[in-house]
Amino acid sequence: NLILDTIASSFIVYTKLKLGNLESAWDVYDEMLKRDFSANSFLFSSFIKAYCERGKIQEAESMLQEMKNMGLKPYDESFNHLIEACSKLGELDAGVKHFEEMTGRGLVPSCSTFNEMVRGLCEIGDSEKANEFLTLVLDKGLSPNEVTYVHLTSGYGKQGKIQQVLKLYYEMEYRSLSPGLPVFTTLIRGLCDCGKVKEAEKYLRIMKGRSIGLSEEIYEALITGYLRNGDKTRAALLHNEMVARGMKTMKII
Repeated sequence: NLILDTIASSFIVYTKLKLGNLESAWDVYDEMLKRDFSANSFLFSSFIKAYCERGKIQEAESMLQEMKNMGLKPYDESFNHLIEACSKLGELDAGVKHFEEMTGRGLVPSCSTFNEMVRGLCEIGDSEKANEFLTLVLDKGLSPNEVTYVHLTSGYGKQGKIQQVLKLYYEMEYRSLSPGLPVFTTLIRGLCDCGKVKEAEKYLRIMKGRSIGLSEEIYEALITGYLRNGDKTRAALLHNEMVARGMKTMKII
């Protein structure tokens, strides 16, 4: 039975790829073609994944193109592998191209794949594009997680865009996601840097109320902010709090 033989051969290729035997998998694939077995999307996606795991983006892209030339529809996983590999290797333009093709086909990336692209874009200072893509995938049904927002708030924080950090913080609250230490650190540090130290301390109280672990970095940002504003009394109180928590403290005078 040709169909059963095709399925069996495809599974052999998949197994060899999973075991890291790329050359052997190609041998089986070539034999399939000689026997007029039909190629399929699952087979191509398996090769795309294998090439992406080896950092061979061009080969993976060639497989995607060949797949389309044969009239086969790429899976969401086909694009996920490419987007993630491109993002990890710093090939952000290629990753964005695959993301746009993917969403253009009505497919939605996995959350982990989307997070990897967001991380890459934020690291090169393109947080705005990452945030635009978040809006796009939200409309298509993707549910972002805490990691998504950690990357975005960190990206905007490095650019000094505290209003965007605040907006994302409240978006997390609205979505019942828990802002953890990284998000609070970015938020508090950003508010202190622009002189809004009392507002920043409000978020310290929220952290305490939620029993979120505090860090020396948060206290130092607040103490430095109060000292910059000439409020040595409040700075000293926070310094004493650090001492009581057994933290390594900074000099405040």
